Amino acid sequence: MSGRICLDTSAVIKIFRNDPLSKHLLAKYSRYSLAVPVVAELLFAAKNSAKSIENIEIYSQFIDACTIIGTTRKTAEIYSDIRLQLKRNGKPIPENDIWIAAICKEHNLMIATADIHFSYIDELQLYSW
Repeated sequence: MSGRICLDTSAVIKIFRNDPLSKHLLAKYSRYSLAVPVVAELLFAAKNSAKSIENIEIYSQFIDACTIIGTTRKTAEIYSDIRLQLKRNGKPIPENDIWIAAICKEHNLMIATADIHFSYIDELQLYSW
């Protein structure tokens, strides 16, 4: 299948761990995007690991093969709407995940994630397992 999907950090980790369901994800989509907060989380994880030099190389190769999506003024507007919705519903989630969701909504991208809390966000397209 052609098309693009945005990968959350949890999805990337599952891919690196050869999770069987991640193979289905990789077969289904031909292009992958990463929101800037995901890139930051991956690089932090690599640098913070026991095999940091090796992991930085592996993660960097993966990151370079993806389209990186940054933030804009519109992203900030969407972020503020999501954060307010979550606050009103009493369902806070990590700040980086709000940014990731805002980027996906702005670009009309489905997000692949293993994190259930993304389901708390209205009108966010999810590919989850």
